[in-house]
Amino acid sequence: MADERILQGVDPTTQPSFTLRNRCARAVWNMAWLLLFRPSPRPLHAWRALLLRLFGARLGRHVHVYPSVRIWAPWLLQVGEHSGIADGVTLYNMGGIRIGPRCVVSQGAHLCGGSHDYQQPSFQLVAAPIELQAEVWVCAEAFVSAGVTVPAGCVVAARSVVIRTVAEPWTVLAGVPARVVGRRDPRASRLASSVPTPTPSHSR
Repeated sequence: MADERILQGVDPTTQPSFTLRNRCARAVWNMAWLLLFRPSPRPLHAWRALLLRLFGARLGRHVHVYPSVRIWAPWLLQVGEHSGIADGVTLYNMGGIRIGPRCVVSQGAHLCGGSHDYQQPSFQLVAAPIELQAEVWVCAEAFVSAGVTVPAGCVVAARSVVIRTVAEPWTVLAGVPARVVGRRDPRASRLASSVPTPTPSHSR
């Protein structure tokens, strides 16, 4: 997903870290976000999905992205069907973000796909992908670091910090740093049922 070489590997204190093409594309997207995406009424999920697709995002059916969601680069975003991304979420997808089907990313959560190499005197920017597999819930104000995969069915509790891929599927993570504190019953999986189910009510 993130095969575009956006980081130039230069000294960020003297030269731009990103290619001119990337900076121009993000400038256009930021203008569209400000004028067309952010002011849109909350129920107009289809309108926001259209805008994101026009900027290269790959979205499944019935994806709900709310107006105040901040997305660094839509063309590095993939979201599966029946997923919801709530108000105040930040998707800093320098390395690409893939969100599976029937996921919920709750208010104020931050998926941070970029960091800095603290071993370098210039604190060089680095990027890595983030993946939320199917039926993951990232709760309010949780933080997921670059390079992390959250396995299918996991719950990341509110204000938790996930810094590495440590969980098995269908577990509950909580704390700073997050650790396994419980388990979910995979028999509750909506993907295992052939009967269509609605998006969670708090994501509408």
